[in-house]
Amino acid sequence: MKKIVISLFSILYCFLSLAQSTKAPSYPLITHDPYFSIWSNTDELTKSSTKHWTGADHSLIGMIKVDNEIYRFLGEESPRFESILPASDISNFEANYTETEPSDDWSKETFDDSQWKVGKAPFTDNPKNAITLWKSRNIWVRRTFELQSLNFQELFLKLKHDDNVWVYLNGKLIYEKGCCASRYSILALDKLLKSNLKLGKNTLALHVENTAGLGFFDVGIVEKIVPKNSTPIQEAIQKSVSVNATQTIYHFECGKTNLNLTFTSPLLIDDLAIMSRPVSYISAKVKSNDGKNHQVKIYLGASSDIAINEPGQIVKAQKSVNNQLAILRAGTTEQAVLQKKGDDIRIDWGYMYVATALNKSVNQSISKSLPINPFEIQKGDILEGRNLLLNTVLNIGNVNSSEKEGLFLIGYDDLYSVQYFNNNLLPWWNNSGKNNIEQQLSLAAKDYNTIIKKCTILNQKIYQDALNAGGEKYAKLCELAYRQSIAAHKLVKSPEGDILFLSKENFSNGSINTVDVTYPSAPLFLTYNPDLLKGMLNGIFYYSESGKFAKPFAAHDLGTYPIANGQTYSEDMPVEESGNMIILTAAICKAEGNIDYAKKHWKTLSIWADYLSKEGFDPANQLCTDDFAGHLAHNINLSAKAIVALACFGTLAEQMGEQQTAEKFKQLAKGFTAKWIEMGKDGNHYSLAFDKKGTWSQKYNLVWDKVLKLNLFPKEVYDLEIQYYLTQQKEYGLPLDSRADYTKSDWVIWTSVLASDKKDFDALINPIYHFATATKSRVPLSDWHWTTTGLMRGFQARSVVAGYYMKVLEQKMINK
Repeated sequence: MKKIVISLFSILYCFLSLAQSTKAPSYPLITHDPYFSIWSNTDELTKSSTKHWTGADHSLIGMIKVDNEIYRFLGEESPRFESILPASDISNFEANYTETEPSDDWSKETFDDSQWKVGKAPFTDNPKNAITLWKSRNIWVRRTFELQSLNFQELFLKLKHDDNVWVYLNGKLIYEKGCCASRYSILALDKLLKSNLKLGKNTLALHVENTAGLGFFDVGIVEKIVPKNSTPIQEAIQKSVSVNATQTIYHFECGKTNLNLTFTSPLLIDDLAIMSRPVSYISAKVKSNDGKNHQVKIYLGASSDIAINEPGQIVKAQKSVNNQLAILRAGTTEQAVLQKKGDDIRIDWGYMYVATALNKSVNQSISKSLPINPFEIQKGDILEGRNLLLNTVLNIGNVNSSEKEGLFLIGYDDLYSVQYFNNNLLPWWNNSGKNNIEQQLSLAAKDYNTIIKKCTILNQKIYQDALNAGGEKYAKLCELAYRQSIAAHKLVKSPEGDILFLSKENFSNGSINTVDVTYPSAPLFLTYNPDLLKGMLNGIFYYSESGKFAKPFAAHDLGTYPIANGQTYSEDMPVEESGNMIILTAAICKAEGNIDYAKKHWKTLSIWADYLSKEGFDPANQLCTDDFAGHLAHNINLSAKAIVALACFGTLAEQMGEQQTAEKFKQLAKGFTAKWIEMGKDGNHYSLAFDKKGTWSQKYNLVWDKVLKLNLFPKEVYDLEIQYYLTQQKEYGLPLDSRADYTKSDWVIWTSVLASDKKDFDALINPIYHFATATKSRVPLSDWHWTTTGLMRGFQARSVVAGYYMKVLEQKMINK
């Protein structure tokens, strides 16, 4: 019997070891929504500070004390700076400026600027943020300051600007850059700054050119603070890291102990109450590795930067006790709820929380920097300032070969999550308005063991489903995509009571609820919880059905995250978005086995289908979801989307009992298919556009014909395309089309599903896996990369990687 148990354990261990990705471009640590999101961008957890997906510091620091030895196992202390010449995030400085081009000597300290205007920073063309409104194309600025000493440590230029900038110090050009830095860059210009600074009066001068869109600038000089001598801290030895759907797990050797560190964000896709609860776990399990007993303490420091947008913002932090938890809380003093929107923006309203079980072994404090000895009892129950640190020490006590666990809870209460057509919406977990975050922290602590079991079951299901559908490398890609895709959304309820699962178009343009982001994201949610896909469509349906968007096609978006008051993208994508909405509605109905959702929106779907019947087959010069590639007329792949959408609508009409409508649209789709095949054929493949022979593109939109079993395009079309694609592959994947060597990994995986045998499927999947595990672009998984170098072309942390689940969805739909 013992041998059987050992064998079963060995099998389970091997399965769990297999069912975890061990390499990622960036490792998810805390992932809940577009704002509450913390990552490690290095393979070793101690080699960099932890970051928000935008790249801003969201620092977590972890250390363990084993007897009298201290080891750092998490993060790296972010550098700290003190202002020599404050930027406007610290002080609204005054400067002289002109919007008329001055003489060539304008940057010199001797120049007479007495006739220039005087203004206070910030200078911008955004009336909401400006003290001095700047609306012209060019501005020249002079800022004078006095120095009584030149005894500085390392100096940096602190600068943000949009667009082009030239910076002079006492007449010497010290920095220039095209385009933009939307948040502060700390520029290592120590030698240039020191060689041009002087005692007494100095002049810092800027020329900024706003070529298009938003215009702003801010500038200062800062000195790097060298920490005081602290207790010697060694680096823990990382033995392994693995990633599954809901967890990232590290193993360390910390002197005479081993540490198992697990970050769990319980994004249970089939349990919205837990999925929406903004609480993650950090579990530290310790045991002796030398057969002896050791005294162990664990330290976690969480930076208040997690609750700010800009480093200069003032926060207030305090500690408290509630529901058997010791709690630290921090948030900005300003609390400008839902006042900022955009892409490279972090939340600066609401409050971050660090909690742990209340007992005598816990010590919490707040400090302005990492304590000299983090494990000594610190004072500080409440503190106000910049860049504070929330410190928690757990005294684990005597540790031997039996594992002991210390548990930290990290939470965030955003108070209000999004503004939806001028209504500020509460988060899903507090939709009633009667709950509070401390209750959620308490529930998370109480249910910890149960939730971990649920996560384990989900982790295994996600991996096994993907393994069965596409093999090991495909399954590991799906694991990498899971938390990223869910955490690029926010779950709320509309004033009408409908579920809203609103995406942020991360690192592309910051739109909220973009339809052509929903479209590639759909497979994960169709597979495991179609209600979440409804939550991605409901807002767009409401936008049209309320009359707020009166055009005869679907909108592109609902605004700029987190403000969903109507489309802000500059141009419509009529065929793209209408096709997306119809196809996804049909997919929901097929996944659920009824047409209730289509019936609810039938009038709107009919308007969009009518539009596609007239404009969809041979699209005019317009954008599609691949808008980064520019406008294109007669786009064959976009035409395929319209044809599939018309067939979907015909199938829905048939299920609705509208036979005449069904016949009309089915025949229309069949006729268009025949024309598509005839007009698009280009020898051994199909071209990029009907009028561009000698070109090619991925026809990823055809995948719905196969997955939904519409039977429009003959198998020969898929086979011809796949065989041609295999001749165009590069080291890191199949290019999107013949125009450039970049690709979209979500589309490659959709395209791979068109393959009729496993060998061809693997041939398309393997280079994408190679990209994900070998890229030097250390950011949350990018979906747009160069197929020749493996570097990201753009985009990161986006929800569209949920499209990796298309092969899993295909398997689910087989018996539908």
